[in-house]
Amino acid sequence: MKRRNFLKWSSMMGALASLPGVPLAAGTITTPPPPAGDRAYWVSLMYRMASPILKNMSKGELKKNFPVEYSPSWDNRDNNVAYLEALGRLTAGITPWLALPDDATKEGAMRKELREQLLQSLRHSVDPASPDYLLWRTGGQPLVDAAFLVHGFLRAPQAIWEPLDSQTKERFVTELKSMRRMKTFSNNWVLFVAMVETFLYSIGEDHLMDRIDDAIAKTDSWYKGDGMYGDGPAFHYDYYNGYVIQPMYLDVLKVLAAKDTAKQQQYAIALKRMQRYGAILERQISPEGTYPIVGRSSTYRAGAFQPLAQLALNRELPAEITPAQVRCALTAVMKRQFEFKGTFSREGFLSLGVVGHQPEVADSYSNSGSMYLASLALLPLGLPATDPFWSAPYADWSMKRAWSGGDIVRDHAIRE
Repeated sequence: MKRRNFLKWSSMMGALASLPGVPLAAGTITTPPPPAGDRAYWVSLMYRMASPILKNMSKGELKKNFPVEYSPSWDNRDNNVAYLEALGRLTAGITPWLALPDDATKEGAMRKELREQLLQSLRHSVDPASPDYLLWRTGGQPLVDAAFLVHGFLRAPQAIWEPLDSQTKERFVTELKSMRRMKTFSNNWVLFVAMVETFLYSIGEDHLMDRIDDAIAKTDSWYKGDGMYGDGPAFHYDYYNGYVIQPMYLDVLKVLAAKDTAKQQQYAIALKRMQRYGAILERQISPEGTYPIVGRSSTYRAGAFQPLAQLALNRELPAEITPAQVRCALTAVMKRQFEFKGTFSREGFLSLGVVGHQPEVADSYSNSGSMYLASLALLPLGLPATDPFWSAPYADWSMKRAWSGGDIVRDHAIRE
């Protein structure tokens, strides 16, 4: 009888341990996943995100085949903004990976396929004769996604910008300069202005340095301390430091600092701040791979972790954080979000929501195209498979170590 009860309870404990969110008993030994499995998962996720967008748009059929869902509180801006949102945000996230050299692996074939499709999609996006010519010149939203798109160019100019034919490049320059119809802003939008002008500067085109300097001065003046900026003069407890502010601010300064030594100190300060913010983001990830859902635009999902992903891509993580723990933490988050039923629609596109399909949480400016900001969490795919980020063994992240009784690194605010 005692043996039967023991077997019964052992079976129940095993079943419980396999459920999401149910911790294993203390001392239970689990086999960590091999590092190669993490990269394969990230590659498959990027392909799953990107393929429906790029396969269709490369043939001029995105508008025809993308069933865009709009927020229930949609603010009635032009519905066609969705297509530039999808292409621009996806480009910002995918280009570091597409810039890796071709090889004979399965991943290499996927990468080559998507790179070719992206280049074709970009041509369609600025061709007035294409069914997929995008909305560049109506309203303010195109500025946002033009900025994301050129951020992708800046991240991989040789792989994505330079191969474009001269006519397509000229058309892009014309569309980007049309953004000057919008004046200055007093929130994170100043960085969209700066990103567009910085890209024009980087390719030797006429640019408006005063618009870049305005964004730099304003963003720096909005710094609140301990690695965080306000969205304008006010501080907002949301993830816009991750979605927009810190990655764009840092990369604007990085481009300028390459030619202007006066900007190098500003860049170094901005990098230190982003390293602190990256450390805070890493500590937000729970042992179960969840994180606090706070503030607007939460439907951008793991895109909130763009600063942490960008620091990993550039091998600039804070000294106390290892690449392996970032890989494992972000993998845990992605599996919690992207494997949940409803995160992808029946047609294969990202849906509105944070975990699964949750249209009620989508902001008034959000649509299915907006969701592709999530691709920015995958920036470290731009590191080769041999990089320690991918090759190092499994490592617990800060909160997983802490809440299992492991070592905890003391945490302090930064001072300047």
